[in-house]
Amino acid sequence: MSKAIYITTIESNSGKSLVSLGILRMMLNKSSKVGYFRPIINKSNNSNFDDHTNTAIKYFNLNIKYEDCYTYEQSEIVALLSEGKSDEIIQKIINHYKKLEANFDYVLIEGTDFSGDGGFTEVDVNLMIAKNLGVPVLIVGAGNGKKKQDFINTMQLTYKSFIKKDVAVIGLIANKIEVDELDFISQELKKNIPSEVHIDVIPKINFLACPTVKEVVEVLQGKVLFGHQFLDNSIESFSTGAMQLRNYLTRIKENSLVITPGDRADIILGALQANASTNYPKISGIILTGNLLPEDSILKLIDGVQATVPIIAVEGGTFDVSNRIGAVNPKIYESNRKKILLALDTFDTYVDVNRLSKILSSFSSNKLTPSMFQYNLLQRAKANRKHIVLPEGDDERILEAAARLQLLNIVDLTLLGDAKIIQLKCDQKGLQIDLSKITILNPEDSIHNENFAKTLFEARKHKGMTETTALDLTRDVSYYGTLMIHNGLADGMVSGAIHTTMHTIKPALQIIKTKPGVSVVSSVFFMCLSDRVSVMGDCAVNPNPNAEELAEIAISSAASAEAFGIEAKIAMLSYSSGSSGIGEEVEKVRKATEIVKNKFPELKIEGPIQYDAAVDMSVAKTKLPNSEVAGQASVLIFPDLNTGNNTYKAIQRETGALAIGPMLQGLNKPVNDLSRGCTVDDIFNTVLLTAIQANQS
Repeated sequence: MSKAIYITTIESNSGKSLVSLGILRMMLNKSSKVGYFRPIINKSNNSNFDDHTNTAIKYFNLNIKYEDCYTYEQSEIVALLSEGKSDEIIQKIINHYKKLEANFDYVLIEGTDFSGDGGFTEVDVNLMIAKNLGVPVLIVGAGNGKKKQDFINTMQLTYKSFIKKDVAVIGLIANKIEVDELDFISQELKKNIPSEVHIDVIPKINFLACPTVKEVVEVLQGKVLFGHQFLDNSIESFSTGAMQLRNYLTRIKENSLVITPGDRADIILGALQANASTNYPKISGIILTGNLLPEDSILKLIDGVQATVPIIAVEGGTFDVSNRIGAVNPKIYESNRKKILLALDTFDTYVDVNRLSKILSSFSSNKLTPSMFQYNLLQRAKANRKHIVLPEGDDERILEAAARLQLLNIVDLTLLGDAKIIQLKCDQKGLQIDLSKITILNPEDSIHNENFAKTLFEARKHKGMTETTALDLTRDVSYYGTLMIHNGLADGMVSGAIHTTMHTIKPALQIIKTKPGVSVVSSVFFMCLSDRVSVMGDCAVNPNPNAEELAEIAISSAASAEAFGIEAKIAMLSYSSGSSGIGEEVEKVRKATEIVKNKFPELKIEGPIQYDAAVDMSVAKTKLPNSEVAGQASVLIFPDLNTGNNTYKAIQRETGALAIGPMLQGLNKPVNDLSRGCTVDDIFNTVLLTAIQANQS
């Protein structure tokens, strides 16, 4: 069940506010704990807040502060995107949303309103946000001023662009449609959009499509001279009073806005008299241009009678003011209760609320984006604090990662090495790290060496190890760190920034050993691609596993995937797909696949299968059309280390994907190996993995 829905549009002035208000009320009918979230707002020129956000909070009396409803202002987004910081944007928005998700039963998320100058492609930004939040999307489009077929094509293309990016679209709402086109638009959309997608068509409501005098005042920064109480008057048209009064009176229309120079007392008084007359239409207000005011005698006359319309003085010439008024897009704001009530009534009349509510309630998704995966890593590591030992404590990358881990208060740390050298390197790098809150141990002269030596001797004496050798080995950082874990002084270890893989994992194999029923220690990388997270193994440990070992790697990798929130769909990779290929290597993969199926028939697995058929649905439909794994594999098992290591590195370099790992599988307690070319981010992420593994041990 989805706790949220993302409402987006493809243009400004789409009527998205009407839909948002309707959805909010729909959610409030299910629960009083409903949150509202606009990741990006665009404040009005004459206001300190976003009007629509303010309206949603106040009208429905939502239990949320205004400042908790948004993450960025549009200008901030433009600046960050220009600097290539889209990942930073997404992580901050995810963090914000997750806090709301934890505090509310439902959250309505509203996309950008296309009201600013832009500077970025808002459709793409909305798509990016919705995808990374993992929530279903409702697309709103406006048909006013468009040819029927053009509008239909635009809605279809927008739907397809979201689907192509693997974003779930649960509904389309066509808004502001001419009454005589309602049935046609509905039929055409339903004809070309899958039946499970909810489709509603809302007609153009003139009152909602018209701005108010208040909105004009805000845009023009006008001064209200009379009629403050009538600022919510709706403007259906406007006309310029520059001709003689007798001629102008014939041009007055119902709910029109009169625009005239401030010194045209004849037009002002004539328009007011016409408004009071039963023989002429009602006007919505009068705009006085040129920063001119009527003479005192005229102002006194106006002030002495019952004012029935707002009169506003503005700067600028009549022509310029008229153009600016023509560009005003109508809004629904908190004080205009008439518009809000009409919007809600319109939503209830034309939207199948029951069906939409059922679709939203039944929606579920197992998709996990890279940004959400990294967020989950951080939160899960924080949730159950663990103690991690870093044997290469004097490496600058290790120290930078330690500083970040300390800043975020994620884990307890022990650094192995000389305290003076570690302090010196921190000072040289200018690292903001409090070493007094980190345990520093030097295996060369540690108080634990004697006890560790006894432990190691007892564990390895059957292999001929002597007490002297055991004592010497405790001075090795890898052995020392492993013995810390074995003796309960740490929960996990991360090493390999300086040392080889074998140097890192050999002590673990000798002391910590493998889990019951596991004979093969293997590794996986979590490959954070642009649109998904794939688990790849074994890319670091086993050079040429046989069929039985390959099967065990697949089983361990599937368990790792599920443990980190990824639905396991296993692809046993080979140079052939299905039953067509022959050869020793293909047969090895085929045999390994059958072993897995026999041991764990509930696992979704396909093999042998080629990489393209495993991850590309179009290829999968051709090569393995009946497979529940092909085209959507999340766990990719390589036939040997040569293939796995080169493939993951090729994907990483060519796509810019983030490779988190390797994470070792099969040990009783977590020990993880770094690449000697690792970055600070690699170390940071591997520590998170290790902390989470420690909670699962």
